[in-house]
Amino acid sequence: MQNHILNYLYRTAARLPDKTAYADDACALTFGEVLRRTRSIGSFLHGAGVYKQPVAVFMRKSPMEITAFLGVIAGGDFYVPLDEEMPDSRIQLILENVRTPILLCDAATAEKARGFDLKGARVVLYDDIIATPADDAALDAIHRAAIDTDPIYIVFTSGSTGIPKGVAACHRSVMDYIEQLSEVLAFGEDTVFGNQAPLYFDACLKDVYSTLKFGATTWLIPQRLFSFPIALVEYLNAHKVNTICWVVSALTMVSALGTFKTVKPQYLRTVAFGSEVFPIKQFRLWREAVPGAAFTNLYGPTEGTGMCCYYRADHDFADDDVIPIGRPFANREVLLLKPDGTLAENGEEGEICIRGTAVTLGYYNDPERTAQAFVQNPLNTAYPELIYRTGDIGRRNAAGELIFVSRRDHQIKHMGHRIELGEIEANVNMVEDVSMAACVYDKARQKIVLYYVGALDERALTTALKAKLPRYMLPNRCVRMERLPLTANGKIDRVTLKNMAEAK
Repeated sequence: MQNHILNYLYRTAARLPDKTAYADDACALTFGEVLRRTRSIGSFLHGAGVYKQPVAVFMRKSPMEITAFLGVIAGGDFYVPLDEEMPDSRIQLILENVRTPILLCDAATAEKARGFDLKGARVVLYDDIIATPADDAALDAIHRAAIDTDPIYIVFTSGSTGIPKGVAACHRSVMDYIEQLSEVLAFGEDTVFGNQAPLYFDACLKDVYSTLKFGATTWLIPQRLFSFPIALVEYLNAHKVNTICWVVSALTMVSALGTFKTVKPQYLRTVAFGSEVFPIKQFRLWREAVPGAAFTNLYGPTEGTGMCCYYRADHDFADDDVIPIGRPFANREVLLLKPDGTLAENGEEGEICIRGTAVTLGYYNDPERTAQAFVQNPLNTAYPELIYRTGDIGRRNAAGELIFVSRRDHQIKHMGHRIELGEIEANVNMVEDVSMAACVYDKARQKIVLYYVGALDERALTTALKAKLPRYMLPNRCVRMERLPLTANGKIDRVTLKNMAEAK
């Protein structure tokens, strides 16, 4: 029985010690080297008396950072990924929440790390500890003592109050996720991942841990390339990347700017996407560019250990269709709950709630917000059973497939009508010469503000929308932009857009 995520590494390193596991433009590490560094870091932490504690990893994205994560796990601890992209105030709040005894840095981040109020934490340099002799007896004892509900990481997500929430996930939920995801997407030893997600988001789990399980290879794509789509596709081709698991906006950025007229991905066979609704026009461009690839829509929150649902998008869709999020992976169930706690029927809307091994441990050092989101299953009154309430609204179509409707906080009341901002966006994305769009609501002024990228001017777009939307759903203001702001994970940055709308 699998009960420890590092079993993947131990087995693969024994089988393929000289194969490249993780690489970027500056460095490539084999599985043998990953194992050696993992055990050195774990031995250092053991020698420092750090056990079953959070260890913050503040390093630049690189193969070395991945080995730091794995070394923390080898030492019987759980890692807290930090990054220079994070605002200083956010990093400080995270440090205050986790009270880490160790802040593991590289040469590029150490000076900045020492500028925080570390609450007694010790700054340790990665390069200083990777030569630590492996204490095999101690590491083996730590490994034997571990159980599958021990945490392995805390990933911080945004909180509506401005205070980040640290989602704690354990060996069991991560292994279950990798097992189910890899079966659906058919990963194998010959898989070459092109990683898009920052390493401080749970989205990177798909690449990082599947690589360990199968002996695959992951290329960490430089973030700057996502602003230069032709160079990005050339990078995929140069490294023979055959599998990408990206947020939708990263894919859309490539297709919307006419990249495929110049260069197309030559090796892609698996394209998984999620986190946002894929505009049908852009999805169609990708399928035409890579006709031999399998496309899969993924859905799931961080609190559900990555993705929980999938849909094989193996056919064309009408312009006004929405690609379903499909069905849950094995060993988890999605409940659509109405406000009264009962199940929604097919066609009815309900809140998407998740039950099963995928549900994480809760929010670290935050019992109040944990109790609000991780709740007793209202359909089960016989014994304790926690489910996670996502805050997402969904429905099932006639085939029983899940359809994502909107975030609960994307529903507004405007001119006496309940409106889904996502429905407006979907109609905007159908307009010719519009490539990306996002709607926000200025509550103080009671105005719908649309930001978009495209060739149409604002007046022409408004005219086109009058043929698609009822009057009460028409944006009160349309703003054309060269590009929409994105979060560090590549999603459309709706918080920034909302602040822009309210400041106007």
